[in-house]
Amino acid sequence: MSFIESVIGEINNVLWSYVLIVALIGLGLWFTIKTKFVQFRYLPEMFRVLFDKRTMSAKGKKGTSSFQAFAISAASRVGTGNLAGVASAIALGGPGAIFWMWIIALLGSATAFVESTLAQVYKVPEKNQYRGGPAYYMEKGLNKRWLGIVFAITITFTYGLVFNAVQSNTISLAFNSQFDFGKPYMAVILVALTAMVIFGGLKSIANVTQFIVPIMAILYILIAVYVLIVNITAVPDLISLIFANAFGIREVAGGGFGAAIMMGIKRGLFSNEAGMGSAPNAAATAEVTHPAKQGLIQSLGVFFDTILICSATGFILISAGGYEGSKLDGIQLTQNAFEFHIGDWASIFISVAIFLFAYSSILGNYYYGENNIGYIRESKVGLFIYRLAVLGMVVFGTIASFDLVWALADLSMAIMALINLYAITKLFKIANRVLQDYNRQRKEGKDPVFYRDVLDNQDGIEFWDREESDHERD
Repeated sequence: MSFIESVIGEINNVLWSYVLIVALIGLGLWFTIKTKFVQFRYLPEMFRVLFDKRTMSAKGKKGTSSFQAFAISAASRVGTGNLAGVASAIALGGPGAIFWMWIIALLGSATAFVESTLAQVYKVPEKNQYRGGPAYYMEKGLNKRWLGIVFAITITFTYGLVFNAVQSNTISLAFNSQFDFGKPYMAVILVALTAMVIFGGLKSIANVTQFIVPIMAILYILIAVYVLIVNITAVPDLISLIFANAFGIREVAGGGFGAAIMMGIKRGLFSNEAGMGSAPNAAATAEVTHPAKQGLIQSLGVFFDTILICSATGFILISAGGYEGSKLDGIQLTQNAFEFHIGDWASIFISVAIFLFAYSSILGNYYYGENNIGYIRESKVGLFIYRLAVLGMVVFGTIASFDLVWALADLSMAIMALINLYAITKLFKIANRVLQDYNRQRKEGKDPVFYRDVLDNQDGIEFWDREESDHERD
């Protein structure tokens, strides 16, 4: 281990062992209670809103459709975290890590509702689209532009650069292991494909991810479900093993209990992003009649990511065995597990799937950085330099070590999450008042429409004016 990896590892140990665990679980529980369990009460409503005709299309309007915004955030969620991240969590934290991934998802979905609702409330209308996210609600809701700039720099570094290195690293490992495909060649391919899309703008990203993510997710889930059905008799034992390792006396005595919690929360956050402040950037771009609608949709994304996809991967990995003491990295463990269950062709499928998942994640990650660079300052030169830096980190990721890129990811997302969690806690009353307004209108049998005058404090809200909103929604 290099000196840099050692230093980053020590910092991560402090942040994740003491600070982030308390913040993520504690605030997730607090948001859940204060919203009266919004993520469970409104689960059917989430599907209704996602496929509602008024949210499926944004033609002739400024923003992306609600479904496209969901796809952009899903592009970042569905991918490396579900396949490589789950594998590394189990390898280092044992089967019990899956339980803690569930906990962070169930509680985090309330956090996701709050941050994405706030992103809609404080979004800024521009000529052809909306912009918004944590940097915007920090400036306009908290009146702290300096904090918005700090967050904008952090998310640009985290997603646009570090997380994209993680994505390309995973693709490189998968193809090198399966096909003995040279890392330099993969770097060239990824740079070419990424450049073609990121120089096309937001609509291009939305169109590509809207096509790739649902198809690949469905294919992956179908294969995972097939494996589970074939091994259905083992599922009760798998669930029992997960719970036993999450709370078992042996794990507590041996220190594995702490590892299960830390790895479950680390990889759970990387995968579903609830509370990290990334998804609100996509949520703010959506054309919806009420901020709570997009909050519900983004909350659904957390369930979709962790409860469905991560669980399926975890069951398959645990039932295949061989993860304890393995020298294989992340995605290679997943490839071996699928090959164990359904034959040699399965590891080839995983290689192709991770390529498409991770590639779509690169596109989603890129947009988060672009959005926040625009927040700091509109600059064509700055944006061009950022695009080159993204391509550079894609190359770096293909050749860097697995441990280094994941250590950098853990550090940067910890800092980013702490800044965002502070902001949404301070602004929670706004999000909760918006939810109450939505709930009132639904009880009256209406399709909710939001106006900012229902809030006592309207400072910093540039959209949702009654006259302007009526015009926009005709």
